[in-house]
Amino acid sequence: MNTVCKKKDNKYDVIVVGAGHAGCEAALASARLGLKTLILTMNLEKIALMPCNPSIGGLGKTQLVLELDAAGGQMAKTTDKTAIQIRMLNRSRGPAVQALRAQIDKKEYEIEMKRVLENTDNLVLVQGNVDNIIVKENRVAGVTIESGLTFYSRSVVVTSGTFLRGRIIIGKKDYAAGRMGEYPSMKLTDSLKSLGFKMDRFQTATPPRLDKRTIDFSGLQVQAGEDIPVSFSFWNEEKIFDNIPSFLTYTNVKTHDFIRKNIQFSPIRSGMVNTHGPRHCPSIDRKVINYEAKKRHPVFIEPEGKYSNEAYLQGLTTSMPVNIQQLMINTVPGLEKARIVRPGYAVEYDYLLPGQLKHTLESKLVKNLFFAGQIIGTSGYEEAAALGFVAGINASLNILKKPPFILKRDECYIGVLIDDLITKELYEPYRIYTSRSEYRLILRPDNADIRLYKKGYEAGLIKENQYRKVLDKINYIDSCIKFLHSYKIKPTEKNNSLLRELNTSDIKSDTSLYSLLKRPEINIMNLVKMFVPDGNFNDKIFKQAEINIKYKGYIDRELSEVKKLENIENYIIKKDIDYFKINGLTYEAKEKLSKIRPDTLGQASRVAGVSPSDISIMMIYLKQYGN
Repeated sequence: MNTVCKKKDNKYDVIVVGAGHAGCEAALASARLGLKTLILTMNLEKIALMPCNPSIGGLGKTQLVLELDAAGGQMAKTTDKTAIQIRMLNRSRGPAVQALRAQIDKKEYEIEMKRVLENTDNLVLVQGNVDNIIVKENRVAGVTIESGLTFYSRSVVVTSGTFLRGRIIIGKKDYAAGRMGEYPSMKLTDSLKSLGFKMDRFQTATPPRLDKRTIDFSGLQVQAGEDIPVSFSFWNEEKIFDNIPSFLTYTNVKTHDFIRKNIQFSPIRSGMVNTHGPRHCPSIDRKVINYEAKKRHPVFIEPEGKYSNEAYLQGLTTSMPVNIQQLMINTVPGLEKARIVRPGYAVEYDYLLPGQLKHTLESKLVKNLFFAGQIIGTSGYEEAAALGFVAGINASLNILKKPPFILKRDECYIGVLIDDLITKELYEPYRIYTSRSEYRLILRPDNADIRLYKKGYEAGLIKENQYRKVLDKINYIDSCIKFLHSYKIKPTEKNNSLLRELNTSDIKSDTSLYSLLKRPEINIMNLVKMFVPDGNFNDKIFKQAEINIKYKGYIDRELSEVKKLENIENYIIKKDIDYFKINGLTYEAKEKLSKIRPDTLGQASRVAGVSPSDISIMMIYLKQYGN
């Protein structure tokens, strides 16, 4: 008898359902905390698959990856192993909105992540399609898979992506699938509904892939990476990555006219698709409909791998019939003879309304049952990975009877992501943006390690040497700022002449480098090069010090706002509170608060439809009757 069939061998501490980006991070976090962990996935050859764009990072998303890395996650490390190009976005803008973006060798990313999983202690991988969640006495007890096997556990993390009753749409054709070429999960939704969970449906889509040998790159704009030492992970040495370029072309009037003439074949017009998709990534057919006056739209041709002949068309998402897709693509400069190797398609899937979760990502209905990734309404690899990491840690900490791992929105973008999902109604798949954070100046990519190293260390996922490394960095920055305060230059003709070379005004008295750095036109590296050529700090420390100095006023203002809001975050709301018995609350507030069930007054203040006056009434009520 195969040992996998023996009940005693089917017992685990944590079971993770799905091995996408959320599932990988959840399972690694759990196993690294010492718990016996099982990943159940429908296809062991599709672990950490990138079904859409071949990239990691971007505006807002980079912060998620770096925060995940700072607290002990895996995505950044695997990115460093498999990147084929890295670019810095928004280099000319402020540090809060700058971001790394890496083009990834998709197949190598899968191989590397699977290698990491297979070589992690306490972690077992099994292929199987989960069809039922076992619950006993309102506590999760395990899962069953379609082949008939049962696996028992004390915690379960569901990260099923787009597979729940997944439906692929291409033109007027549709069929059941989680992604093209992969089976859907048709029974798990019914299991969740039977437990009392509310579900809905979303839709997302992906563009066609082309054989790059059929593309004429000669007239296209080259989008090269940067030949500078860099790394995504704080814990890796910086290096210069391969620089396999992307290319830029544009749709044109001919493209748009063709789409208009064939718009009846678009699923968004034919009625084949009527669920909400992500506004941030509209199909080319929707762009043509919504922006009639626009003469062209950018199309980025991105490599899918170092040795792959497939090219990804960022900006040309569509689920029109394949023959229409082919003819449409051939109207685009450089793509006149391009051949589709995989058509674009839309996929509809079930998701769980995330208001049914706590900030730990544990469900409010079933103890020790957690959810993460696209099943709770998000879009993107980075969002999924961050959520999986938090769910995996908390699934483990619950078992270990340790305090929960909760990230607040004033601490990190992961906190913003979770808080938004839980307190706000979703009308489309959720994607992180820098604009979603009211504290983006203190939640920068460059200081993610400083913000979250303690959290990762206390959870048990950051090692002692990593902890010490960040402490050293903090001390170096403080020392650098003190040095810049104390180092003064005299108002000599030579020094003023050097300052004029930096396009700044003369000084009339002894002036510290700290004061000079407050001038917007002054760059710290130029200043140090001219006046402190033998400075004892490396470039990164100098740049961190510069940010702290230049933006001190704004940073202090944000920190002050954080302290003000901490007060209402400390008001705990009891689970059994009856909002309809609180006099003075608007009816809309009563309805929304009864539905969302926020844990704190701070969370209540972020629920759509709850006004400041509602919060004042709630505060008085909680003070009077306890909280």
